[in-house]
Amino acid sequence: MKKWWKQAAVGVGLMTMLAGCSDGESASTPKDGKVVLDMWVFGTTGYDELAKAYMEENPDVQIKVQSTEMGDHHNNLFTALSAGKGAPDIAMIEVGEIERYRDAKDRFTNLNDLGAKDLQANYLDWVWNVGSSSDGEFVYGLPTDIGPTAMYYRKDVVEAAGYPTDPAELASTLATWADYTKFAEEVKAKTGKPVVDNAELIFNAKRDQASEHYFNRDNELIVEENAEIRAAYDYTAELIQKGTVGNMPLWTPEWGQGMADGSYATLLGPAWMQGVVKGNAPDAAGNWLVTTMPEGAGNWGGSYLTIPKESEYSEEAYEFISWLLTPDNQLNSFKDMGLFPSTPETYEKEEFKSYTDEYFGGINTAQVFADAAAQVVDVYKGKNYLLVQGEIMMALDNVLNSGGDPDKEWNDAMDRIKQRLERE
Repeated sequence: MKKWWKQAAVGVGLMTMLAGCSDGESASTPKDGKVVLDMWVFGTTGYDELAKAYMEENPDVQIKVQSTEMGDHHNNLFTALSAGKGAPDIAMIEVGEIERYRDAKDRFTNLNDLGAKDLQANYLDWVWNVGSSSDGEFVYGLPTDIGPTAMYYRKDVVEAAGYPTDPAELASTLATWADYTKFAEEVKAKTGKPVVDNAELIFNAKRDQASEHYFNRDNELIVEENAEIRAAYDYTAELIQKGTVGNMPLWTPEWGQGMADGSYATLLGPAWMQGVVKGNAPDAAGNWLVTTMPEGAGNWGGSYLTIPKESEYSEEAYEFISWLLTPDNQLNSFKDMGLFPSTPETYEKEEFKSYTDEYFGGINTAQVFADAAAQVVDVYKGKNYLLVQGEIMMALDNVLNSGGDPDKEWNDAMDRIKQRLERE
C-alpha cells in the first residue's frame, strides 16, 4: 500500500456518514428492485437534471447525485478510497487533482474493461490521455468538460492604446508574444494600465504552449533544463520589469473589481471564466470581448467521471456515465450550465455553431474556445506538478513585489524544488 494511502486513513467515520447509510445498509443496496447509484460531484454541473432524464428511460436505476465544495469533495473521496469503504459508485475528479490518484489504480475500475476504448474517438486526444495511464491501457475516467484558454480583453482599454478592437483584427495584430510585448508597452504608455492582471496568468499561458512542463513521462524532474519553461519564466519577468504586469492576484476582491473597472487590458483565461467576468463586471457588457491568444492555447480546468473499485454496480455506473457524456448531452450541459464540451462532434452541431453571447459583443465565444481546444498541447504533469508550480510562482512574486533578480529567484526556486522532492 502506498504511503499516502496510509496517511489518509483518518476520517473513515466521516466518510461512512457521507455515504448516507443511516439505516446501516449500503446506499447502493437495491431497493424495490432498483439499482441505486451514488454519484459524487462538485460545483454546479446540472447532472442531477440529466440523471432524472436517464432514470425516466431506465426505471430500474436510481441515481443519487451529491454535490459538495471542490476541496471537501476531493478530500472526502481521498479518505474513502484510502479506507476502502464509503466511496460512491461514480466520483468526479478535477483535472488538477487526478495526478493525486495515479498511485491508486487498484482503487478504480479500469473503464477499458467496460468498453471505454470504443468511446475514445469521441473525445479530444489530449483530454483522453490525461485521464488514462501513460501506456493508455488503464482509463481512470471519462472526460466531462474542459477549459481551453483564450484572450479576454477590454475593448475600451485596447482602443485607448490605439489597437483594433475587432476580435479577428486584434488576434492578427497580436499573433506572437513579441507582438504582445509591444502591445503591453503601448497600453502602459497610453493608458497607464497594465496589460494583464497578474504574473500567474501570463506565465501559465506561455507554459501551456510548451511541449513538456516540469516532469517527463518517466516522472523525472526536467524543469531546470526545460528551455521552454525557462522562456515562459523569463518572458513574464521581462514584462514585470517593464512595469506592464498588474498586481491583482486571482480571486481577490481587487482582481474582481479590476474586471468591472477595466483596470487591465487582457485576461488570459479559460472558457469557464466567462461566468466569472460576467459575475464580477455585470455592467461591462460589450466592453469585454474574447479572441485567440498569441501562438496557441492551453487548458485550465475540466473533470473526469470515475468508478471506484468498490462499487457493486460498475456496469450500471458505466452505462450511465457513457450516456451522460455523449456529444448530445455535452451540448445540453453547455447550453444549461456552460460546461465546455470535451467531444469535438459537439462543436459541429448547429446550436453550438450558431451560439452567440451578447455580453461579449454578440460574438460566438464557443467557436473561439473550440478553436483553442484544438490547439492544446498534450503534456504529462506528474503528481508533484503543483509543488513545482508553487515555487515558480513564488519566484515571480518576489520579482514583482520585492524587485528580486529574476535569475537568482529562478535558481533559488530550483533549489527549493529539489529539496522538497527529496523529502517526498
